[in-house]
Amino acid sequence: MKRIAIIGTGYVGLVTGAGLSDFGNKVICTDVDREKIDKLKQGQVSSFEPGLRDLVIRNVDARRLSFTADVGKSVQESEVVFIAVGTPMADNGEADLSAVKETARTIGQNLNDYKVVCTKSTVPIGTGEKIRSIIQENCPQDNGFDIVSNPEFLREGSAVKDFLIPNRVVIGSDSERALKIMRNIYRPLFINETPILITDIVTAETIKYAANAFLATKISFINEIANLCDATGADVHVVARGMGLDGRISPKYLHPGPGFGGSCFPKDTQALVHQAENLGVELNVVKAVIEANEAQRKKVMEKLDQLIGKDLKDKTVTVLGLAFKSNTDDVRLSPAIPVIEDLLARGAEVKAFDPEAMNNMRVLFPTITYCDSLNLAVSEADAVIVMTDWHEFRGMNLEEVARRVKHKVLVDARNILNPRELKRLEFKFQNIGRPNVR
Repeated sequence: MKRIAIIGTGYVGLVTGAGLSDFGNKVICTDVDREKIDKLKQGQVSSFEPGLRDLVIRNVDARRLSFTADVGKSVQESEVVFIAVGTPMADNGEADLSAVKETARTIGQNLNDYKVVCTKSTVPIGTGEKIRSIIQENCPQDNGFDIVSNPEFLREGSAVKDFLIPNRVVIGSDSERALKIMRNIYRPLFINETPILITDIVTAETIKYAANAFLATKISFINEIANLCDATGADVHVVARGMGLDGRISPKYLHPGPGFGGSCFPKDTQALVHQAENLGVELNVVKAVIEANEAQRKKVMEKLDQLIGKDLKDKTVTVLGLAFKSNTDDVRLSPAIPVIEDLLARGAEVKAFDPEAMNNMRVLFPTITYCDSLNLAVSEADAVIVMTDWHEFRGMNLEEVARRVKHKVLVDARNILNPRELKRLEFKFQNIGRPNVR
């Protein structure tokens, strides 16, 4: 068992802290946001993530997990310090490392013994060395430490499972002492024969960005194939299945839709391109992925225009789904945002429903109408747009929807509804890459 401090109690930090404590380590999660810490002490987990609250409460009750706003003290009392603060996208596309740098300064100022300093935040390639330099500059005495890169590969909506049963763990370090400690922390996964990839720091940092960029590439690729299917009459779902059966490709992330959003793919692809350009390297494929995603976000409104026309003044349009994906309340860079912006700019009255994300979207759009249920949202609507693939939407009663709407106009941007049923109920509808009903 190791004594661990997690600095940053956002999505990554809290999942990491709760997960590591579940492995038997004694973990203290710390944050400069005292209000957030106070809520966590009361058992309140601010973000929606299936299984996370139960995981937190279980380990708090077992006295393996605790919370504090005293960052310095948590560093002093720990053997391993994880940096899990946010690295949002700056205006120029690069990652904003201000929180990471401030955290490194705090670690240096409170270094009272040998410690492993582990970067869990998604950071640009080469950040490990910057962290090392900042800690050295701020260390009051000659206390040893080692830097480790341990990138996260958590999917929002299944983060707890991804942490407790990962498909791999990447640990980057140039210190055998640090690697021994990290192996001990992740010992339960070694027993389960989880692949543990040991490498140097810069390679570990690169793996994180490369993985996210490749997954984003798969999404943009299948979206472009879906657009081709719209023109040819082919069914993109059958095409994707035919591709995915090839073991070299796999079916994962071959799901057409309105483009990727969230806190990772948009930010990480932009940051990777920005850093590569600074190094004189052209990442033409990743640039194309970003451009294709921006173009895809416009397809939803283009399809609505085909059904109802461009004049939306005094029309009521219902948006079903505000989170960037199902099983999360995260609306950061959600594809629903530009759709709502366009609807409002063109004079539409916007109604919305999402099982979890409405409070977060209210911060961005306080004046649209948020409904307590799907049925209330679609009532008297001139058009309905499905933007998120919640199970509740997959199983919606289309006959009930047909009775409630003013006009039977629907854009299924996630391809989760039955086209034959829509046709039987005389809906005018559009999908993504499924133009014909056979």
